[in-house]
Amino acid sequence: MNNFPSLDGKVALVTGAGGTMGGAVVHALRADGCRVAMIDLNLTSMAALAAQYGHTVVAIACDIGDPEAVKVAHEQVVHQFGVVEILVNNAGILSNNKIEATTVAEWRRVMSANLDGALFWAQCVVPAMKANRWGRIINTSSLAAKTGGLTAGTAYSVSKGAMSALTFSLARELAAYGVTANAIAPAYVKTPMITEQLNEAQRQELIRQIPVGRFCEPEEFAHAVRFLASPLSGFITGEVLDLNGGLVMD
Repeated sequence: MNNFPSLDGKVALVTGAGGTMGGAVVHALRADGCRVAMIDLNLTSMAALAAQYGHTVVAIACDIGDPEAVKVAHEQVVHQFGVVEILVNNAGILSNNKIEATTVAEWRRVMSANLDGALFWAQCVVPAMKANRWGRIINTSSLAAKTGGLTAGTAYSVSKGAMSALTFSLARELAAYGVTANAIAPAYVKTPMITEQLNEAQRQELIRQIPVGRFCEPEEFAHAVRFLASPLSGFITGEVLDLNGGLVMD
């Protein structure tokens, strides 16, 4: 008899679902039986994936930097699927500008997309998670949070460091309610936002620095999300899981 705990029927919400990493997470959570709410800035980026899964996936356009828009989108998800049990704060934008080139507008834009949205979504889903005494919050941090940004800029690196700190705060506050909060800190996932904005010489130089000798596949990131979402991960909270091929070890 197989008594392995299952995610079948649980409700997951993934921000940045229209991107490469977000799409991989949607595939992974659907494979585990979750019903998935896909959140992104526009519907077009999510249309094909949502159509593939039919009624088990809903796609909702939402500016996650707008707290009122997040509340409206959350109400739509609850109406269609019920309370959110797994929150994957994956949305983010890249900024390569270092301190002197970082404008106030850029700083605000990066913080809004990379940090504010995670806070707003957590505020929406945490009450039901606490009441049900079960939940998973999985945030996307970055290697840049630890290194100050090897190639990433100031605003991006700071936003990801703050994402790790938000994870620690949520983990401490929610542990007694059976709700875990963890983060994944990837480096150089094969996505248009990360590796495809580099030229070939830059890509080869980075690969030479990564001990495993390659970039991270989106499916590897998604598998890490599955691990932290699992019912068997309940004793892991406040962890930032490195996913960097040995580029930084601690």
